[in-house]
Amino acid sequence: MLLNNNCYSERKADMSTLLQYRNLGKSGLRVSNVGLGTWVTFGAQVTDEMAEEMVTLAYESGINVFDTAEVYASGKAEIVLGKILKKKCWRRSSYIITTKIYWGGKSETEKGLSRKHIIEGLKGSLERLQLEYVDVVFANKPDPHSPMEEGNVPHSAVKFARYMEEIVRAFTHVINQGWAMYWGTSRWNAMEIMEAHSVARQFNLIPPIAEQAEYHLFQREKVEMQLPELYTKIGIGSMTWSPLACGILTGKYDDGVPIYSRASLKVEGYGWLKEKILCEDGRRQQAKLREVAIIADRLGCSLAQLSIAWCLKNDNVQCVLLGAASVDQLYENMQALQYLSKLTPAIMSEIDKILGNKPVIKKEVRDQR
Repeated sequence: MLLNNNCYSERKADMSTLLQYRNLGKSGLRVSNVGLGTWVTFGAQVTDEMAEEMVTLAYESGINVFDTAEVYASGKAEIVLGKILKKKCWRRSSYIITTKIYWGGKSETEKGLSRKHIIEGLKGSLERLQLEYVDVVFANKPDPHSPMEEGNVPHSAVKFARYMEEIVRAFTHVINQGWAMYWGTSRWNAMEIMEAHSVARQFNLIPPIAEQAEYHLFQREKVEMQLPELYTKIGIGSMTWSPLACGILTGKYDDGVPIYSRASLKVEGYGWLKEKILCEDGRRQQAKLREVAIIADRLGCSLAQLSIAWCLKNDNVQCVLLGAASVDQLYENMQALQYLSKLTPAIMSEIDKILGNKPVIKKEVRDQR
């Protein structure tokens, strides 16, 4: 169902005073604290018309970050987003487009982080998006074919450094060519990010500015323990995804897997989600969510809104990417912003007590003798 102009005005007015803008890491790029992601939905789960409605609602509400990837719906997500942006004719300087490079095709040379694929992959993304440049291009995962990942390779540390140099040089090249403003990492560990930064400084290249990481009530350690340290040391920012854990944190899987849910999709690659929900650990998580839902009821919000607000409450996170399968769902998720002030230290401690998974810094025990 499409929203009329009056409905848009009412909805965007609700958001104008709630959104905040932050520098992404220690870069000068100002991002809205929530962004719109296109994983699973654009080019697959939702119609092009619905996608346009969601992008319009987000943009007119003040959201300026739109995230996609070459692999999403085999490139269709970028095509859909590109058509919307071209149709809307918004000033290119008024929004931020981020895409990710790694899986571009079935051929061996159409995936990974070789100089060849970084350059050709980004060119392909720009063509699909109908843009001259993206604002941030992310390396969508560390390459398993790097010497450090493969292991059992003589002098692997040296080879890994040389391989990282190729990656950093390639991203520096696409930035110097004007095809991207910045580059970042996604699902990299702290050692890999530090290595990229070290290589950039050693050879006077451009270092990554941010890491895209999964972050939600049941996935905390990296964002809460590793990334703040990287921000302090080298200025790496945090852009997080899956605040609802692919829908698990909405409460809709409390009684199993609904027919039209994401976990029921027959699409290749989503069987893991159904298994995760139905396994013993998944059932324990659902039990904890029932307790968290009681807190949400007390605050007057949905479990999904509480889960998103909880992510936003982390000052070390500059942007939380939201996904949605409808305009109404996106609007409801965006409303999580109004509950941020209600998440007092006491409420946050109550949630931590229920979850029992708050990362703790292990202090070294010194011999007092």
